[in-house]
Amino acid sequence: MRKLRNDNLSKSFKHLFDAFFYSMAGLKSCFKNETAFRQECFLALIALPLSFYLGQTGVEKALLAGTFLMIMVVELLNASLEKTVDRISLERHDLSKQAKDMGSAAVFVAILVAAVTWICILFG
Repeated sequence: MRKLRNDNLSKSFKHLFDAFFYSMAGLKSCFKNETAFRQECFLALIALPLSFYLGQTGVEKALLAGTFLMIMVVELLNASLEKTVDRISLERHDLSKQAKDMGSAAVFVAILVAAVTWICILFG
């Protein structure tokens, strides 16, 4: 019985270890292939330290940093959606265009949320 528990534990750690490297591969791929994500990474080098400097409370710091990180999360999801649509077919199709446009709109809304949050905290 104890051996079974140790096997499950070692499988859990292996899964966690593997998941970390899959995530790093995804970040590397997105950075290499997506201009918008690269731009957001470079802006993060400025925005994240600024969020900790400009935020007055822990909540403000978390909101300033979190909304910027949210933009990057949505960009990763948008890039994966675009790759999936392209994998299905490279031919032009109205549904493919709609899917890609909706992904782009999601990034735009994330940017608006971040902008409103920063404006409210810094000037509100």
